[in-house]
Parts: sequence; C-alpha cells; structure tokens
Amino acid sequence: MSNSRPTMEVTQTDLPGVLLIRPPTIFEDFRGTYVETYNERLYRDNGIDVTFVQDDISVSSRHVLRGLHGDAETWKLVSCLQGTFYLVVLNAAQESNVYGRWQGFTLSEHNRLQVLIPPRHGNGHVVMSERAIFHYKQSTYYNPKGQFTIVWNDPKFNLWWPVKQPIVSRRDEVGHFMQT
Repeated sequence: MSNSRPTMEVTQTDLPGVLLIRPPTIFEDFRGTYVETYNERLYRDNGIDVTFVQDDISVSSRHVLRGLHGDAETWKLVSCLQGTFYLVVLNAAQESNVYGRWQGFTLSEHNRLQVLIPPRHGNGHVVMSERAIFHYKQSTYYNPKGQFTIVWNDPKFNLWWPVKQPIVSRRDEVGHFMQT
C-alpha cells in the first residue's frame, strides 16, 4: 500500500441525512482483502461528525429479515462484513415532510458499501446469501425501551423486499411505533 492519504466517496441518497459511503481503503490481492471500515479523521473530514460508542453485529442465514428498527437518538453506520443483504431505510419521523419515504440498498462483502442512518429512521435487512454478517456502529448505547419496530410489510409504507416470505421474529411481525 502507498503512503498517500486514502479517500472515501460519500453520496447523499434520496433520503435527507442518509449517506451512502465507499470506505477509505479497500485493498485486494492474491492473499485476500483488506478493508478500513472506519477512520474518525477521514469521516469527519467528509462531514460525518458523529461519535460512535458501540459496535454490534448480527449473523443471519438466507431469507432472515431483521427490522425495521430504530430510535429517536441513534446514528448508525451499517456495513456488510460477509455475504449479501438488502437494506431498507425508512424515514419514521412523523413530523418530517418526507415521513414514510424509504430507499433500498444492496450491501455485500464485494461492494463494501456503508450506509449512514440518522435518528428517527428505521432500518431493516434481509439476507440474500447463504449467510451474512451485518455490522453497525451506534452513536448511543443500546436502549431497548427507546426502540421502535415497524412491521416489515406494513402496507402504508409499500416497501419492496426481494423475498416474499421472509423468516421474521415475533417482534418484527407485530411492531411497535415510537411516540413523538
């Protein structure tokens, strides 16, 4: 690797505040792959002035759908460490002029894309590969009492999923919306 300063690509998505990010360093050769998934200085230089305090992963098998989950305070930086999943981000801020607007992204170990998700947005993902590892950094410590869950197939949002009958938890079948 050279001594030049790595750069990253940051793109504003159709949802205000939701960013699509190509990490600063992705290096691949005959030995495998090296990815720099986070560099505080570079992220801040690119306008992402969020302090992350917790990292989490979930490992799921094909057609498992997790979410849509969120809260009123937490920023999340989502990436796929292994496999492929389809991510949906939904603006859940009822006072927003773009409430209910959503966008889908495919994240994988091959494209190494990341999505920055602001507070008051729900996110959910469905695994498209045999297995996937979903990684996210959070700007707050997990608070189960502050969480909301939007049912993955709530007809008022008209979300598109690449799987018609996903495997979901009881929480994701029933949902619980935040009060604002």
